[in-house]
Amino acid sequence: MSVSLDVIDFGLVKNCLKLGNGTVDLILSTEFGPRILFYGFTGEGNLFKNFDEQLAAPKVDEWQSYGGHRLWHAPEVFPRTYYPDNDPVPYDWNGRTLTLMPIDEKGTKIGKKISIDLSIEGSRVVLDHEIINKGVWDVELAAWCLSVMAPGGRVIIPQEEYISHPEALVPARPLVLWHFTKMNDPRFIWGERYIQLKQDDSYPSKQKIGVNNTKGWAAYCLEDMVFLKQHPFKAGAVYPDMGCNAEFFTQPGFLEIESLSPLTRLVPGGSVSQKEVWSLHHMKVGKDESELDRIQDLIQNK
Repeated sequence: MSVSLDVIDFGLVKNCLKLGNGTVDLILSTEFGPRILFYGFTGEGNLFKNFDEQLAAPKVDEWQSYGGHRLWHAPEVFPRTYYPDNDPVPYDWNGRTLTLMPIDEKGTKIGKKISIDLSIEGSRVVLDHEIINKGVWDVELAAWCLSVMAPGGRVIIPQEEYISHPEALVPARPLVLWHFTKMNDPRFIWGERYIQLKQDDSYPSKQKIGVNNTKGWAAYCLEDMVFLKQHPFKAGAVYPDMGCNAEFFTQPGFLEIESLSPLTRLVPGGSVSQKEVWSLHHMKVGKDESELDRIQDLIQNK
């Protein structure tokens, strides 16, 4: 088996790159972004949400989500974070690794790069996200990797191990809430070993939480599929947003699974990176925590 790269049209989006190995496919935009617009088993559905109306009419001077997976920089500040990444995206393919190298952001002097390595067999994808300071002054930021998931599923967030009092007297990790977060929202399931957040269009409000995820993974369960995202945790590092290396956002239409690098002061020419490992699994998982324990068996060495 081998990994192939083809140039295709994806709906109305021209000149996309299709990376495939016969088991899974990824489809990436080169006319704007970049965005990873599709990740799924070959011949099956997309685990990512696409905003078709935006894909049909990209705007030159206005930021658009487009859906799929993207690279941002945190903390979220307008307008810096919302740079309109609508230029064509140069790329390099060496037969094994696909590297996307979007044009540097003109106002912020921030450069971005995403390298994607799809395994020859199976669904495993390794992504290296890099933010580079192309300016002449220091800048403090974190690499922020956001996956916009298809509607109707739920994200599973692992909790810290239970340790009884007084055996453990120090706190385990922060749980960060935004001004619009409502902890009594029925989309949340606050379990003993896991937090679950459901995407449900019947609730019109937006919800977001952040955690310091020492376990380094989160999973999205949609029908009989499980999308697993693994990412690093660095003990002692300072993370954005009151200590978050993982954040989760939902509203009608989609749910986002987000990982963040440590907050880093970049000198001119300096960079910060964030690695993610994706995998996709045919598995139907119930809401009971004994069912969720099965996801642990999917964890691979990062």
